Amino acid sequence: MEEPETQKTEEPKKKSKLPLIIGLVLAILGGGGGFYAVYSGLILGDSAKVAEEPEPEVDTELPPVAFVPVDPVVISLSADGEMKHLRFAAQLEVPSAAKPKVETLLPRVVDVFNSYLRAVEIADLEDPTALIKVRSHLLRRAQLVLGDDAVSNLLIMEFVLN
Repeated sequence: MEEPETQKTEEPKKKSKLPLIIGLVLAILGGGGGFYAVYSGLILGDSAKVAEEPEPEVDTELPPVAFVPVDPVVISLSADGEMKHLRFAAQLEVPSAAKPKVETLLPRVVDVFNSYLRAVEIADLEDPTALIKVRSHLLRRAQLVLGDDAVSNLLIMEFVLN
């Protein structure tokens, strides 16, 4: 009597994950080492150049400036039957020597500001970048009235649209 052949199926060997783990650890160590070398200046850093450059001196003295407050204005705006009000207050940054001239001509500046703000659409004022645009337009108009050298900046203190 013959015995039936027992078939032995050979199970395939599982691939080892050890090379993958070693490769991953080496990649992390290499990346960290490369970062440290670049960050500390060992690679791509010129340590001699850094040592030779003196620290730049910072001028801590501020130029003499004065701030001239612009009278607050309330402007009524309407569009499509909708009535809104804009409350606006600002200050002009001027050289100290120009402060008397600016204070004398301030009613002209307020008039120019009023004229511009009344012409602006409500939709333009509701835009998130409106304050930057309005500020630059008003600064330019103040410089046209007072002179470029008389006004160096416009600081918006209040800008409320109700």
